[in-house]
Amino acid sequence: MFSIKKIIKDINLGGKPSDHKIAVAMSGGVDSSVTAAMLKECGYNVIGLSMHLYNQKISINSKKTCCAGLDLKDARSVADKLNFPHYVLNYSTKFNNQVINDFADSYLKGETPIPCVRCNQTVKFIDMYYYAKKLGASALATGHYIRRKMINNFPQMYRAVDLSKDQSYFLFATTSEQLHFLRFPLGEFNKSETRKLALKYNLNVADKPDSQDICFVPQGKYSDFLRKLRPNSILPGDILHVDGTKIGKHNGIIDYTVGQRKGITIGGRKGIPEDEAKLYVVRIDQERNNIIVGPRRHLMCKTIELKDCNWIYEKNYNLSDVLVKLRNTSSLILAKVKINKDSCICKVVLDKPEHGISPGQAVVFYNIRDKNHVLGGGWINRTSLQNTN
Repeated sequence: MFSIKKIIKDINLGGKPSDHKIAVAMSGGVDSSVTAAMLKECGYNVIGLSMHLYNQKISINSKKTCCAGLDLKDARSVADKLNFPHYVLNYSTKFNNQVINDFADSYLKGETPIPCVRCNQTVKFIDMYYYAKKLGASALATGHYIRRKMINNFPQMYRAVDLSKDQSYFLFATTSEQLHFLRFPLGEFNKSETRKLALKYNLNVADKPDSQDICFVPQGKYSDFLRKLRPNSILPGDILHVDGTKIGKHNGIIDYTVGQRKGITIGGRKGIPEDEAKLYVVRIDQERNNIIVGPRRHLMCKTIELKDCNWIYEKNYNLSDVLVKLRNTSSLILAKVKINKDSCICKVVLDKPEHGISPGQAVVFYNIRDKNHVLGGGWINRTSLQNTN
């Protein structure tokens, strides 16, 4: 339930709200628009910041994306209605170099990338972050469903009250320095409450659909997008069974992800039990341009090596037994973690084997004593499959 006193307490800037500028990252959607409206009602000096992310080669105007042409228009409309300044930051070149190219490179290596995390890591929480500071803002607020709490004068991240909208998986790479400056006013709300507030403020985005899939691939056809972006990098190759038998051909490894079953286009084999006949993508061999397929049991994984780890927990916490999330939509599972000396690489041993874990994805850590407390995470570098003999 919306309470001005509660919002001001959670923003935690001291003094009167009118003493502070707060920049709001406005994507043109209902969440960031309501965030700006709430902070305006609380008395803060709101500044709207929107990112122009797409160059002329990418034409996107779907209502289910963010930061596209229609979205910037919606953000401007909200700012005009609520009477606060609004700036559009042209980050199309940075976004192309840091997010889209990374996405393409990762897929061409046989990985399964998460560009939403890269966007938060780069243009949103670096470039926009510093621009907000340049404007003299006391904080940068976003419409993410996540909570920020100060524990012993140290900012901590917690899952949203509405776990169905929680975005902690996509925000694991947020640094402690960034968390000092960031604010997330929607962390205590559920989506229906947010839409009711949009109606209360009479915002034109009140019934706007949520963004879906990857913002620069709104129809979710990743392979089509990559064929246009990197046409000379996609070559046909072989589909191999885990026993080494060549059983088919593919038109490019970008059409496949680890754990995939549909679209392999390999017919059944005579004399093979049903469980063995059902084939899944087990591994993608980018060096040889091969797709390796096999029964589902070959997907089972228990040990994961992570790289580029980020930690946002209190340093006196003994990180050993943890809860982890392997995908945004997956449940929390028990694991043990061993961190190397420089903290950038760690090994995760799952309590029970899981299937379909792919390099390029992330593992996010949660406090075993408080499953809503986000400790950090890292990028999956490699996995060790279970003994399937």
